[in-house]
Amino acid sequence: MKTNDYIERLYGEAVKAMRNAVAPLSGFRVGAAVLTSSGEVYTGCNIENPSLMLSACAERVAILKAVSEGTRDIRAVMVVSDGGDYCYPCGSCRQLIYEFATGAEIFIAGGGGIKKYSIEELLPYAFKR
Repeated sequence: MKTNDYIERLYGEAVKAMRNAVAPLSGFRVGAAVLTSSGEVYTGCNIENPSLMLSACAERVAILKAVSEGTRDIRAVMVVSDGGDYCYPCGSCRQLIYEFATGAEIFIAGGGGIKKYSIEELLPYAFKR
């Protein structure tokens, strides 16, 4: 799979996932897609809850879906939102990416295109065991 092919595939899957977002409080929908080294894609969307503590971020949903299916070889993470600007993973999601997708390429889509990061750039002082 060529580099642009998997980025486009991840972007499309993340946009589809974003359409399933449940965001009655913020109105801010987010979608994520993760790609494994075997080519499988797992997706997630943000799911809000009035208690806020029970809400889930799109990245976290996608990663936990992959992990719950026995996959831990995540090589790329894509995050999109309907806000028009770049939507970076929150601190909790950054730590989860560090734990389960340490070497993954992280793509953030926004009005200016797609930006690529490593988790070390987004979380330079990760909690390490």
